Parts: sequence; C-alpha cells; structure tokens
Amino acid sequence: MPFPPRSAALAVGLLLSQFLAPTAFADSEQDARLEGALQTALSLNRVLNPFRITAQVAGQSVQLSGEVENEVERQLAERVALATRGIEHVDNRLQVNADLVEQSLELRAYAQRLEDATLSAIVRARLLWSRVTQKAPIEVESREGVVTLRGRVDSTEAKELAGVLARSTDGVYLVNNLVSLDTAAMAKARTTPVDAPVGPQPSDNWIIDKIQSSLRYSRNLDGLTIKVSSQEGLVRLSGEVVSSEQKSIAVDVARQIVGVRGVDADLLKVATKTEG
Repeated sequence: MPFPPRSAALAVGLLLSQFLAPTAFADSEQDARLEGALQTALSLNRVLNPFRITAQVAGQSVQLSGEVENEVERQLAERVALATRGIEHVDNRLQVNADLVEQSLELRAYAQRLEDATLSAIVRARLLWSRVTQKAPIEVESREGVVTLRGRVDSTEAKELAGVLARSTDGVYLVNNLVSLDTAAMAKARTTPVDAPVGPQPSDNWIIDKIQSSLRYSRNLDGLTIKVSSQEGLVRLSGEVVSSEQKSIAVDVARQIVGVRGVDADLLKVATKTEG
C-alpha cells in the first residue's frame, strides 16, 4: 500500500536525516578542527599574537576578522591561514588600525612572558630527553631570549651539554651557563660510565618522537626534511640537509637522546648545489 502524501514526506525526511546528519556533523567537526589549528598558529606567531584575530572556517575557506596595526600584519595573517593544511581560500576582512600601538605594547609584553615560559619548557624538555642531562637538577629561566641555567651536576659533560642544548634551541639568543660542578657527586659518578643505561629502555616510538622534536627545536635545522626510524634503539636518519655541518648536528642531536644505542646517517644526504 503506498504512503499517503504526508506520511511519504515524513518517511523521506527521516531517511534523508539518517544520511545527511552524520555528514553535516562531520563537516562541522572538520571546520572546528581547522579553526582550532589556525587560531593556534595565529596565537603562536610572535608578530600576530598581540592582536585579536577571529577565524571562521567553512570547508576549505576561512574568513579573518579583527584589527591589526599595519598592512604587513594583515598580509601575514593571510599567509599563516594559507599555510594551514586544509585551508585553500582566505577572505581577509582584517582592518588596519594604527591606534592599536598602545594596546599592542601591553599585549606584546604578555606574549613575551608566554614565549619565555615556552622557551624555558623547550630547553628543560631537551635536557630531560638527553641521556647525559636527564637526571641533572638544572633550573632553566628565560627572559626575552636570554636563558640562564643553574644547578649542580656530576660531570663537566653534563654542564657543557646543557649549554649546547640551550644555545642551539631556536629562539635562544644568549645563554648564561651558571651550572656548577658537584665534586662529591663527580667522584661517585666516575664509578658509572656515562653511556651505561639507566632504567628501562624506552620504546622506539618514544625515541623517534624525541629525536624529531629535538630536531625541530634546533636552530638552523629543518627537522621536517629529516626522517627518523629506530629499531631497538638503533636509529637511522634519512632525507636531505643543506650542508655537512647540518648533518653532523643532526647526528649529534640523535645520538644523545635517551635510549639511542647507535646512529646510522648514511641515507641523510647533503644537498648538492646546482648552477642556475
């Protein structure tokens, strides 16, 4: 028996809702993810983070609204949006307001405090990932890119490596290495070789993640071009770097990570320059 007209419409509506609602929900969820990713990128950008910029995503398009101080910042926000994976089109409705200078100075001071806290956390993390400094009681303080290290360690290698890791971190301009040597702890540490394993062997996934993170945080190293694999702590680096110096740095970064038993960099190639 055929449906009466009203019942037929209701049945069709119910059927359509079963298919369309999940799709609409998925699209909305994807838009929200893209908005979150873009807002994070804008807030982490040291030029743009003083300004209140709103991003509204619909599919592969985003509308930017709010105010910035000058045209350079307006164009930069658009480039940041286009650099966000999944965004293909930008409707840039940001307004230029030169009177924001006083407000931006206050917000820049706040942003600098956040950046200092982030930089300190990155340096502390890199110290924690290193087999030489993982247990060293080193305090890290950052102020406008100047990092101060304090604490007492049981080896000159730990003191020197702490300084190297801090100085090589992207965003650090100067390091005050005030770490001192604990003579009593040094005498005790001599009975245990530096390379002796401490605690359980971390997983290969952990090792890969920490090497990749440390490469990303390193100054003058494009960690995204370096691929990392590990098998029972034996690490292989592959990809391409721009110089033999970068290759050496990448190997040194990988070698000192906790759990790394060896590093093979034969497949990490140095780019050859071509005459154009």
